[in-house]
Amino acid sequence: MSTTDPSQSILRRKPIDDIEVENKHSGLFKSLGLWQLTAIGVGGIIGVGIFSLAGLVAHGSADTPGVGPAVLISFLIAGLASAAAALSYAEFAGMIPRAGSAYTYGYVALGEIIGWFIGWDLLLEYIAIVAVVAIGISGYFDAFLAGIGIHMPAWMTSTVDEGKGGIINIPAILVCLLVTWILSRGTKTFGRFELIAVAIKVVLILFIIGLGVFYINTQNFTPFMPSGFGPVVAGSATVFFAVFGYDAMSTAAEEATDGKKHMPKAIVLSLIIAMLLYVAATLVLTGMQNYKDIDPAAGFASAFQGVGLPVIATIISVFAVLSILTVMLTFLLGVTRVWFSMSRDGLLPGWFSKTDRHGTPQRVTWIGGIASALLAGVFPIKAVADLTNIGILAAFVVVCVSVIIFRYTKPEAPRTFRLPLMPAVPAFGVLASAFLMFQLHWETWLRFVIWLVIGLVIYFGYGKRHSLMNPNSPRHNEAVEMHTPV
Repeated sequence: MSTTDPSQSILRRKPIDDIEVENKHSGLFKSLGLWQLTAIGVGGIIGVGIFSLAGLVAHGSADTPGVGPAVLISFLIAGLASAAAALSYAEFAGMIPRAGSAYTYGYVALGEIIGWFIGWDLLLEYIAIVAVVAIGISGYFDAFLAGIGIHMPAWMTSTVDEGKGGIINIPAILVCLLVTWILSRGTKTFGRFELIAVAIKVVLILFIIGLGVFYINTQNFTPFMPSGFGPVVAGSATVFFAVFGYDAMSTAAEEATDGKKHMPKAIVLSLIIAMLLYVAATLVLTGMQNYKDIDPAAGFASAFQGVGLPVIATIISVFAVLSILTVMLTFLLGVTRVWFSMSRDGLLPGWFSKTDRHGTPQRVTWIGGIASALLAGVFPIKAVADLTNIGILAAFVVVCVSVIIFRYTKPEAPRTFRLPLMPAVPAFGVLASAFLMFQLHWETWLRFVIWLVIGLVIYFGYGKRHSLMNPNSPRHNEAVEMHTPV
């Protein structure tokens, strides 16, 4: 049992040697292979980012100018920043195949207070991601119904801030609850659903690209950068939402059949597949329709509608709803596993880390699902997307810093994957992520700081005293009695 750090230090670190033994007592079932993990990663990356945010950034909004076809550059900038972080995640995942992802990596490398902040941050961000995707699905669902002559009243399909006469987004709420129910059925069931749904998603995108390329009008690519380079960079901070997802997939590490071997491969594979599809899809979208005419809520559906293919637009709306569900599943999985992991470590009450006969933490699954439903029902998509991005970027900074520190403080730790060009790659990830964070609106920063302050109060009021790393904690004594290393 490792208690080398002072018991009251907020920088006490979770010993890496204890984690593998601890995993055996987690209550989570190991049922995910390489391709299921890759599917979860692709499912988390490709979704509302390509089906909604690409059109939103290209078209622009009331307070941000449209970047037009240069949305492709926005995706590439975000993809470079994400790739550096992805390699850092891959190295950690090969060493520490444990639920919690960035929370656990920060806890092990930088100390408990950093781990807490990132874990607390991810709870909000992952819930917000689920909400963003639900709002995106609602837009495509509305487009599908309109395509078959059914028009839902504005009060129940949009929020007050969108200026469409809306009050609450009921479809977004319902889809959050549906996804929560699917995830509550257990990881094995979820893994099978994700694999099938991701296959459908990839086929759909290839179909869109293959058909849409015949309707590209090269005149739509001029001007390529109508608002200059500044909005393109700012747009990359918004579409950054579209180029992560592997981080949430890494929270399922304890449920992988061979986490140390498969997690690094799945992280890298999922990002490569996603970026190739993104580049091709954004070219088709902005080539088919002038950026000013793109529907920010349902870009591809509006593009095919604009070239006289309403039936294809309807088909896209149907399958977009199904394919985007995989993003919600991946990130709802992420929030439940981070919450579970923090609870198991004593930083949150142990009530949250109870699992059922399927190895599923039902309590946090339903709490997270209901919270995302409430968020999706009352906030507009851009506000929630920006709130999501600042938190994930903060997590990326911590992971990139952690992998540098851990490479030099624990060089002997077994690594199934070693990221290249250390420390240049993770250092670039830190700088790129920090740069993108500062492109976000001051209101986003304010919400982020308020959430972290609330977390600080909870940590010092509960987490610090009840942490399993604190020998005076009653949870520590329970762990000793159960022969679970701390």
